[in-house]
Amino acid sequence: MSEHPDGPGPAEASRPARPLTGAEYIESLRDDREVYINGERVKDVTEHPAFRNPIRMTARLYDALHDPKYKDVLTAPTDTGSGGYTHRFFRTPHSVEDMIADQKAIATWARMSYGWMGRSPDYKASFLGTLGANSEFYAPFEENAKRWYKESQEKVLYWNHALVHPPVDRKRPPDEVRDVFVHVEKETDSGLVVSGAKVVATGSALTHYNFIAHYGLPIKRREFALVATIPMDAKGMKLICRPSYTAMANSVGSPFDYPLSSRLDENDTILVLDKVLIPWENVFIYGDLGKVQTFTGQSGFIERSTFQGCTRLAVKLEFIAGLLAKALEITGTEDFRGVQTRLGEVLAWRNLFWGLSDAAARNPVPWRDGALLPNPQYGQAYRWFTQVGYARIREIVLQDVASALIYINSSAEDFKNPEIRSYLDTYVRGSNGIDAETRVKVMKLLWDSVGTEFGGRHELYERNYAGSHENTRIELLFGQVASGQVDDYKRFVDTCLDEYDLDGWTVPDMHR
Repeated sequence: MSEHPDGPGPAEASRPARPLTGAEYIESLRDDREVYINGERVKDVTEHPAFRNPIRMTARLYDALHDPKYKDVLTAPTDTGSGGYTHRFFRTPHSVEDMIADQKAIATWARMSYGWMGRSPDYKASFLGTLGANSEFYAPFEENAKRWYKESQEKVLYWNHALVHPPVDRKRPPDEVRDVFVHVEKETDSGLVVSGAKVVATGSALTHYNFIAHYGLPIKRREFALVATIPMDAKGMKLICRPSYTAMANSVGSPFDYPLSSRLDENDTILVLDKVLIPWENVFIYGDLGKVQTFTGQSGFIERSTFQGCTRLAVKLEFIAGLLAKALEITGTEDFRGVQTRLGEVLAWRNLFWGLSDAAARNPVPWRDGALLPNPQYGQAYRWFTQVGYARIREIVLQDVASALIYINSSAEDFKNPEIRSYLDTYVRGSNGIDAETRVKVMKLLWDSVGTEFGGRHELYERNYAGSHENTRIELLFGQVASGQVDDYKRFVDTCLDEYDLDGWTVPDMHR
């Protein structure tokens, strides 16, 4: 992937580094990547019905980096010596002020997709922004870390990742599922030849690079100990897509009917590597069993990705809360006490996630060489609460808006038919003077949020993308056991227990 397909000219080569524009981002995706959907290889993802609108929603993010309206909140000078600027979250933070600025930049980008783009470029900046401060961890590949920190920051490259083994033979050790799980087949002077599959490469068809790493079960053989990145047009790498909600929305309806599905579907894919050569300069860890097992704990990625995810979710819940409030006004139930209590519950969830995001930013933990990480305790809490909270919010919408979600006509075309328009205007109108067209527009947006395949997939995503429902609890427990906090809590109880016994108080300030 290059910023310009034909390479930069003399003027571009000499200018200070800057992020891609939206047009440059779109052009950068016109390469030889192998993306398959509905039995065919996609010739050009930027024009295919499954991807073209999500790509253009992403282009909005890149254009915002150049827009004076957003530039101050979204960008900061690079710290690579380039004299350019970058998205704030691609840099290493060194102060609470940096962390708060990162949070604002994440939230500002999230608002441009109404919170529905879970894998925007700043998601993988959770990892890329660590590589400068943490380069020594990747020895003997530390120079690779430094180079990718510089290049990704200066162009705001769009990376995604695939970390998890496919749901095949999970009761067996990874080393015994060589025919499925990613592993190195051969070492060469040019790099590593790698085969296997990963789940689930969300949004990768829209990106420049895919990052692969190991997460989960312990491994015993060096060929499985790999952390690396691969350009999307690497020979032998293939993305096999699930059904496209965007393509289906555009084929059976209009933006009026599917306002989210038609432009915000980050297609989840099966990532297949078939003897892919990964050059040594794209390797971060290889063959070191101990290091690959500690990657998630030592890379800083988890602390930053949960911070990004929590902030994005808080924005998304503001959108859902506002949409629910409008729907309740349309149905005329906004003054029912029970309905009000549940809208209040949705707002409480919104407040919770903003509170966790704020706490993570304002109470960071020291890291390498003066760098800071978002406080992981709040990130771990977010991982658990999102699995419970998102499902509950969706339940409230289905419960309180109820049949109004499907008391709608089939499509925008119905409003253009004079034979039925008057009936729609009379019988499908909303409460409080809201006309039929506005009512249906709101209800279709809400249904796309919670009821369509797109909406159902988002519940699955929010439940699972940060880890399984058991891991989120176990990792929180193990983290506080390892830090000594659980022992502190027990000592706190012991202080109380020591103040009395069978004979009464053991402290002098209490009366027997």
